[in-house]
Amino acid sequence: MITTRFAPSPTGLLHLGHAYAALFAAMRGARFLVRIEDIDFTRCKPEYEAGIFEDLAWLGLSWDMPVLRQSMRMGAYSAALERLKSLGLIYPCFCTRAEIAAEIARAAEAPHGPEGPHYPGTCRALSYAQQAEKIAAGIPYALRLDTAKAAALAGDLYFEESGEGVTGRIKAEPQRFGDIVLARKDTPAAYHLAVVVDDAFQGVNLVTRGEDLFTATHIQRLLQALLGLPEPLYAHHRLILDESGKKFSKRDRAVTLASLRESGADPLEIMTRIGFMGCRDIS
Repeated sequence: MITTRFAPSPTGLLHLGHAYAALFAAMRGARFLVRIEDIDFTRCKPEYEAGIFEDLAWLGLSWDMPVLRQSMRMGAYSAALERLKSLGLIYPCFCTRAEIAAEIARAAEAPHGPEGPHYPGTCRALSYAQQAEKIAAGIPYALRLDTAKAAALAGDLYFEESGEGVTGRIKAEPQRFGDIVLARKDTPAAYHLAVVVDDAFQGVNLVTRGEDLFTATHIQRLLQALLGLPEPLYAHHRLILDESGKKFSKRDRAVTLASLRESGADPLEIMTRIGFMGCRDIS
């Protein structure tokens, strides 16, 4: 049975892009889940979470219960980090963002990846004694993945894509991301780690999401292999853009589902506007 999910963050109101993502996921799966990605404690609000469920129900969607909330999954993320530490693939990074930017600026040709310039690896070579000294001194740090070492350990990896753009079996290239952050003091699990842990836990075997996250699959496929998690299929969809060709933002009240509903729009009008050509009854 195909299991898909829609995983919004309750940091604002859902907009037309979210509507397409939710409908796309629901149409692809016999089992449709909703996951609330609420580990950004400073921006997530209960009223936005309530609005998510109201908007999805208004669109005619129903989903399997219970709803998973990432804020209740900290133990699972910690266990995953401990697994990666036991493999010698995690190191603490004490660099501030300003220090990283300055180091990148000093490099003549700093390598770039899908998420911007690579971290220059300043803290990768610190000895255990140096790490322990900095931690004992109370210096804030993030936990980074030694991506080159991790990729060498995992070997060649691939993923299956059947979305609206690229299709077929694709070789994963996680080194394109450099040494990514997997956790910070204020964020116990970064997106890449949390999503692979939760997808496996929920039995999601088809990951649907916007094409802007296509490249994220490369690093997530690596994390799945390192953690011994099952490999899902992937289907990335086109993005819904505004009249200027930009992605919709949660800050744009005019295109939120709540405002469109208040103005008298109905779900069929929304589907027509975003060009959604669903073929299954979602009521």
